[in-house]
Amino acid sequence: MPSGPRRGAEGMEGNDLTEAARRLFTGRVEFLKSAPSLKFLPDPDVPEIAFAGRSNVGKSSLLNALTGRKAIARTSVTPGRTQELNFFEVGEPTRLRLVDMPGYGYAKAPLKVVEAWRRLIRDFLRGRVVLKRTLVLIDSRHGVKDVDREMLKMLDESAVGYRLVLTKADKIKASELDAVLAATQAEARLHPAAYPVVHVTSSEKGMGIAELRAAVLEDAAI
Repeated sequence: MPSGPRRGAEGMEGNDLTEAARRLFTGRVEFLKSAPSLKFLPDPDVPEIAFAGRSNVGKSSLLNALTGRKAIARTSVTPGRTQELNFFEVGEPTRLRLVDMPGYGYAKAPLKVVEAWRRLIRDFLRGRVVLKRTLVLIDSRHGVKDVDREMLKMLDESAVGYRLVLTKADKIKASELDAVLAATQAEARLHPAAYPVVHVTSSEKGMGIAELRAAVLEDAAI
């Protein structure tokens, strides 16, 4: 454990960073655009933080929780619905963007759709100079699956730093959560681009949301 207060973006201490992140994310947050291919990407003029995860991992719910909204990002009961990169602007003027990436691992998706997803994500990860960090969401009830490892490998190969974020932590017993957290931390240590700290969250209960906001602000370095 490091000693002394944690310092983050612009040299702020931990509590200051958490409060700055709260103010930023509860301020202006607006949907900007959807990009079905790279030619539709917004200009790379502000830092970006991307969100990745299996279909129905709770990505939209986490985005809503982080921004204190009920529907900034649409939730869907239909796995594999989102097949575009969705961009959200944060701050006035815009200080960073959140990028909602298409969910992966939907078994019934046509092969052509899966290949198009791989191409879009791979090209975005490798060529987006303003992408500061990717958050890879893992369902606490299931832990890291092989399809998640494929995503982690893609990120490792693209040299994009990422954080592992456990979602739906309120849905399992504390003892089970401890075991999943330990296994996820062990997985993170196997990947060169993975941040060593695993975040534990519940969008429904607000668990870990303030800490994750601060981490995003720190990663964006704004």
